[in-house]
Amino acid sequence: MTALAARRRHPLALVLLIALGLLATGAAYSALAPQPAQASTASADDIAQGKKLFLANCATCHGLNAQGGPVNDKDEIVAPSLVGVGAAAVDFQVGTGRMPMALPGPQVQEKPSQFSAEQVSQLAAFVASLAPGPAVPDSEYTTGEGGDAAVGGAIFRVNCAMCHNFAGAGGALTRGKYAPSIRGVGGRYVYEAMVTGPQSMPVFNDANITPENKRNVIAFLKTIQEEPNASGSALGNLGPVPEGLFVWIVGIGALIGCAVWLGSKAA
Repeated sequence: MTALAARRRHPLALVLLIALGLLATGAAYSALAPQPAQASTASADDIAQGKKLFLANCATCHGLNAQGGPVNDKDEIVAPSLVGVGAAAVDFQVGTGRMPMALPGPQVQEKPSQFSAEQVSQLAAFVASLAPGPAVPDSEYTTGEGGDAAVGGAIFRVNCAMCHNFAGAGGALTRGKYAPSIRGVGGRYVYEAMVTGPQSMPVFNDANITPENKRNVIAFLKTIQEEPNASGSALGNLGPVPEGLFVWIVGIGALIGCAVWLGSKAA
């Protein structure tokens, strides 16, 4: 008993306990932490083809090594570095036609993509090879199948509705920017926007919103798209303010008209 007590008082005993605690914490986190929803990895040929596409179409702005473009007369970087943005950012920006950028402005405009799906995949593979970053998500999480639309709706209203509108119709932001409508947007692009944070959008990584809950959000968006007027007239799906204004103008206006008509009949 005396020997055991002596070992407990050994100067290295505390260090050993801390090391064991850190090891156990790391093992528990690795086992329980949400895993990113990644699709299959790219081949060396895809990366090589993607580099050719990048040098021909993107390097003028983003630099030969994707390190970022030149500085303009306002000391602003013309194009950001793509090192570490991951395949998801490329798939979103190029797949939706936002890149290559057509015209400079406060916000990049969506347009038809000038690349095929295979070329977009190759570009994404090249950029992903430069440094770790968010991968293109697996279809398991992007179709909305099996998702809980009620849970997704609660997450959407807390995190997204203040910019994108409660029905995903979009809305204006500051300095000429805007939150685009996400009605009809594919689930993969919705997922990629959440993990990459394009334009003024914040990043919702898998530690903030798990892949399962991202699937729930996509399920909710599909639900409101399929049943946009489940509770009555949509009135543009712009929320309670225009709905209340409609009631005041049309409803109260009709009541005033009736009162004036009755008063004139009585006279």
